[in-house]
Amino acid sequence: MGSADRDEILGWCDELLTVDEFDDYGPNGIQVPGRRQVRKIVTGVSAHLELIERAIAADADLLVVHHGLFWEFLPRALSEQMAARLGAVLAHGLTVAAYHLPLDAHPEVGNNALLCEAMGFEPTARFAAARGRTIGVVGTAPEPISAAELNSRIGRLLNREPQVLGAGPDPIRTVGFVSGAGASYAQEAVALGLDALLTGEPAEHVTADAREGGIHFYAAGHHATETLGIRRLGELIADRFEVTTEFIDVPNPV
Repeated sequence: MGSADRDEILGWCDELLTVDEFDDYGPNGIQVPGRRQVRKIVTGVSAHLELIERAIAADADLLVVHHGLFWEFLPRALSEQMAARLGAVLAHGLTVAAYHLPLDAHPEVGNNALLCEAMGFEPTARFAAARGRTIGVVGTAPEPISAAELNSRIGRLLNREPQVLGAGPDPIRTVGFVSGAGASYAQEAVALGLDALLTGEPAEHVTADAREGGIHFYAAGHHATETLGIRRLGELIADRFEVTTEFIDVPNPV
């Protein structure tokens, strides 16, 4: 494998994911500039210190993540934790880039499109608006499947047993897919007449919302449901730019 220009790689990612079309909770694309020439890329879900240190240990020039360093809800002054993250990044000359809502929403490499595909469902509609853009996917099963089978498919794909709330129809024909913190879309899933909603995190109100609304609610982990998109993006970068890429998973129970 060879090397490629940092800005060419990230410019291609920005265009693929149409980042200019999104009003997000933090900046998409490059967040911390490092070395211009890239030979090794590490991808991962969240830019916390362990992932940064593992990327540095892997001799990465570029770290591409789903959850970046900077968010509008964080203080403007650096915490000790943020200072440690940035200190490690700057000392190594590591470039950090992030793609959040654009990587949830993309119809081919997005988390939700990939969840829908991997679960064996066909995408038939969009739903779940975040900051004015729909990020979720409604999937329809070619043949209805049992609730137990959907539970098994989730476990095999994400290597964890999902938390199941509510009570929906069995067999299941339609599922809404919203990776990460998608509990707030339970009522929309009910209104759309879906049989189930698959997301990352539960919320207290969802137990009643799903039961009373007659849907199955699967919480399979915020982190776990958002590994697919960033991994696929890394694979596409490797194919296009002929650089070495490695997905590093730092498991998170949430």
